[in-house]
Amino acid sequence: MLKIKRTKINLGLLKPFSVLHISDTHFTLADSRDNERKISLSEVRKKEFTVPPEEKIRYAEDFADGNGLKIIHTGDLIDFVSEANLERAKRFIYRNDVLFVAGNHEFSLYVGEEFEDEAYRNRSLEHVQRAFKDNIRFNARQLGGVNFVGIDNGYYRFEQWQLAALKRQVGIGLPIVLFVHNPLFEPKLFEEDLAKTKGFCANVVGTPEEYLKLNNEARQIVLRPDEATLETYGYIKSQPLIKAVLAGHLHYDFESMLTDKLPQYVTGITTMRCIDFS
Repeated sequence: MLKIKRTKINLGLLKPFSVLHISDTHFTLADSRDNERKISLSEVRKKEFTVPPEEKIRYAEDFADGNGLKIIHTGDLIDFVSEANLERAKRFIYRNDVLFVAGNHEFSLYVGEEFEDEAYRNRSLEHVQRAFKDNIRFNARQLGGVNFVGIDNGYYRFEQWQLAALKRQVGIGLPIVLFVHNPLFEPKLFEEDLAKTKGFCANVVGTPEEYLKLNNEARQIVLRPDEATLETYGYIKSQPLIKAVLAGHLHYDFESMLTDKLPQYVTGITTMRCIDFS
């Protein structure tokens, strides 16, 4: 059952406005343009999701249209790379006014078949990017006096060039709302996700070593932050112009504070978050 969650963020704006935050749609389409393996994968993967992607997208589009809202989508619009999925993603992006940043599934060729790193992502990046208007690894747009900045951290990493680009956006001087796919580490969220995965792993970015060792050993390799990630994580938490973080990935809702002044809102797979900025 889809639901709308309402969230208020006070930024001291002269004119309030709202946006719709959604995440993790996971289109699972494949057709004759794709190979038999992708067609079989489509049948298997569509059973993984309780809310059909088409139903979720129609609900989001109707709500956004009816309320004059722009949509922020924090990744995993598609479940794996297929011609049918990319065509459907393009239709969504071009029909609506969408701010989008990639998730890990945007570059997944067959879902979990290989270790996902930069080389793996680059095998499909150029092809996937063609379905989208904006740079899906880093983009920014100013709305109503707020700078919305999207950074791809789908593989639990930030890169040095992304940090440099973020600093340039900070230089503009507007309050920033950061939108990413994977949530950032925060102790309560770590504990929540570790409990939901029954002690397997907590899927957050920037995990300190003392927490990281609580994860499954194989997942520690995936989740261990590198120097650029830790530097970016620290910068996000310390930069006063960054006012909120929007994320997805976990498929459930969670709200927490990264610092005493920086909230993080995770939007789940059956939820859409209408955010009222004032």
